[in-house]
Amino acid sequence: MRITALSGGVGGARFLRGVLHALERSGEEADLTIIGNTGDDITLFGLRVCPDLDTVLYTLGGGIHEEQGWGRADETFSVQAELAAYGATPQWFGMGDKDFGTHIVRSQWLGQGQSLSQVTARLAERWGLPARG
Repeated sequence: MRITALSGGVGGARFLRGVLHALERSGEEADLTIIGNTGDDITLFGLRVCPDLDTVLYTLGGGIHEEQGWGRADETFSVQAELAAYGATPQWFGMGDKDFGTHIVRSQWLGQGQSLSQVTARLAERWGLPARG
């Protein structure tokens, strides 16, 4: 079976987690392709941030902050606090230290000429997603 899902954000990520769980329980072999929302992507502090893609990656990879539904579990905010101390803006988008790592490597790989799809595939590998699909 081949499944293609359009997704993004907290609700979409949780839906996909449910789809994967149902597929695992059914024992049916399936190929799940996710087309992620990039409409909310933004550049902050010189870094490319893809909040919906990251929420899907973190949720399916087991690293999401479950109570919030977004961001990383067990996150710290030292970098964000230091940026605020310098008066760097904006501060409305709170990024944790682990999350900064994702944005730094994404920006680096994009800067090396990789497409966002290629970069997202590499990030997905870090989260073990091909093995789960």
